[in-house]
Parts: sequence; C-alpha cells; structure tokens
Amino acid sequence: MRHENTVFHQLTNHFPWDVFDASVARHGGDKRVRRCRMKDQCLALLYGQFSGVGSLRAMVEGLSSQSSRLYHSGGRTLARSTLSDANRRRPSVVYEDVFTHMTHQACRRQRRSLGPALRLIDATKVKVSGTGTEWARFTQTHKAVKLHVVFDPVLDAPVRAETTTDTVNDITPAKAFPIDSGATYVFDLAYYSYDWWAKLHKANCRFVTRFKSNTRLCETRSHTQTNTGEAILSDTIGYLPQRMARSRKNPFSWPMREVVIKREDGRSIRLATNDLDSPAEEIAHLYKQRWQIELLFRWIKQNLGITKLIGRNANAVRTQMFIALIAYLILRTAYRAQSAVKRPVAFARLIRQMLFMRRPILDFTRPPEKPNCDINADQFSLI
Repeated sequence: MRHENTVFHQLTNHFPWDVFDASVARHGGDKRVRRCRMKDQCLALLYGQFSGVGSLRAMVEGLSSQSSRLYHSGGRTLARSTLSDANRRRPSVVYEDVFTHMTHQACRRQRRSLGPALRLIDATKVKVSGTGTEWARFTQTHKAVKLHVVFDPVLDAPVRAETTTDTVNDITPAKAFPIDSGATYVFDLAYYSYDWWAKLHKANCRFVTRFKSNTRLCETRSHTQTNTGEAILSDTIGYLPQRMARSRKNPFSWPMREVVIKREDGRSIRLATNDLDSPAEEIAHLYKQRWQIELLFRWIKQNLGITKLIGRNANAVRTQMFIALIAYLILRTAYRAQSAVKRPVAFARLIRQMLFMRRPILDFTRPPEKPNCDINADQFSLI
C-alpha cells in the first residue's frame, strides 16, 4: 500500500516553518524551555482549530489519542497545564510574524496577476469573561476584545490583522496598518477620519465609505456622467467643510463625490468617495462588497471557534486570534489545491472528520487503498 501522510500532516506542510523558527529564535520563544517547545504549542493550537474542539482539555486529550501520528508531524503530546502556561507566556508576536509572511506572499502573487487590490476594513468583537480578564474591561458588565482585519475579497483572505481591547477606537489600528499604494479601500462609519482619508488619497488610493448625517458638501455640482439607474438617486461633486471642530483645518482639501443610492428596503445611503471618474453603479457595487468581510467573521466564528477562548490573559487571546487566521489561510490554500469538494464549508467539515486519517487531501472522494494481499498478515499492522 502506498504511504500517505495524515491529513493533519499535509495541512501543516502549508505552514512556513522556516519563518516560524526564525521568529522563535529572534524573540526567544524557546529560551530556557524544557518541556514544551513553541512548535509543540503551535501544532496543538492548529489541531484545536482544524478539529473544532473548544477547550484545552479536549485539545490535549485528542492529541494524546493520536500520539504516534502526531509524532510523524513533528509534535509531542502535552499536559493541559503545560499548554496553558505556554499560551500565557510564549510571545504571540511569533504567530503575528507568520501570519504577516503568509499574507505578504499571497499579495505578491496577486500583484503579479490580478492588478490593483481591493481592501475591506472592519472589526468584530469577542466577549471575554472570568477571573483574569480585567484587562479587557469596557464597562462594569462588559468585557471584550476586538479583532481588526483588512480583508482582500479577491484572494478571499485577510491581509492585515490586529487585536485590541474594546476601549480602542476602530480607526486607531487602521491608521497603524501600512497603506497599499493604488489599492481601493472600502469601510464604514467607524473609520470616519479626514486625516486618514487624506493619507489614502496621497497614496493614490481610492476609497468608498458613507457620509455622516451631519456632513454636507460645499460648492456642489452635478456629476457629468451620472447614471440613470433606478438605484442611483443623485451624484454630485463638492468639497468637505474647510473647518472641523475647535476650528481645526480640514486636512482633506481635494474634491469629494457624493453618490446617494436607494436600498432595497426603501431607505437611502449617502456614499462618499474620492473617485470622480467611475460610474455611480460601480461605486455602489464596491460598497456592497463590504459585506464579504462580515462573511469572513461569521465563517471563522462558526468554523474556527474564536468565540470560545482557551485563555484569559491578553497574550493567550492574541495567540488564539492569530492562530485562527493562520488556520483560515491554510484551509483556503488546501481548498484551492483540490477540486473534489466544491464548498469551503464542506471542505472544513471533512477536514475535521478526517484529520488523522491517511488520505490524500487533494482528493477526499477517492476511497482509501487496500493493503497488498501478498503481505503476510503477521507482518502487516495498521498504524
């Protein structure tokens, strides 16, 4: 019978171990460590994401039951307390470095083949509770962390990510993210910042967002290429107010465009963009694509279980968030490499069921090969 690695082993082959090892050495992740290397922690957490288990105890018990097959993947079984201590103490920046490398590689391939990029920005909340989570307190009864993501719908993958407490405004990490020159950015009212808009404009980026209800353009004129579609109510060009609160000068001095569209429920939306040339329907279509990042958040919450936190301190939560994003990238890479399973959700469910089976991940529909009948029964053992 031809040898096949386990599905888990094949998935971890998509993990950049050279980048991981370099980051561990740079940040001292394995310094003075005797029992649990960061690679052991990483494999255990990846198993937790792929298998969908919701606790450290279930994670270590599942790995213990597959210790021989885990060994061939380069990992070792761990005690629950050892893994918990590793999540609390080992530098989460290592997993951030790996995530950044994987997204950088994907973006490089996109720039060579697909042209200008589209970036969707949003954040989602994950509630935390219990002793040791006071660092995430927002009010007396509310504690949560935010996962801020820049999502590329063409790659179907996040390209930037950051975690903060619920007290941090969404625009703060957005300003810290590197700007991809020439890209199109789409975001909602949480990123209403004229100085950030000015930085995007100077980087030759197009952006589409919504106007606040109290924002009105000055010196308006009708757009000469206004479409007559029923969903487009108006299309005008003007300037933002020159002065802001406390008599501050507005840093965005270029013309802005307002496209008012009619929603299916009858209400209207005032879209803001610095794109003065594209058809109004294209602007409206770009803003509708923002819904895809909401689908990303729903997918990782339902299939990767980030709502069930396996640690309570800030480092453990940050580690889990970046491991979940890395697992998402690995699953998407493996899904694109095969053709037997048509839907990503179905592929993730099959992965969960067959994680330690010796099956070719490129073709889950192929039945497992039967052992050679010429082999002596005493010499044959199923590993």
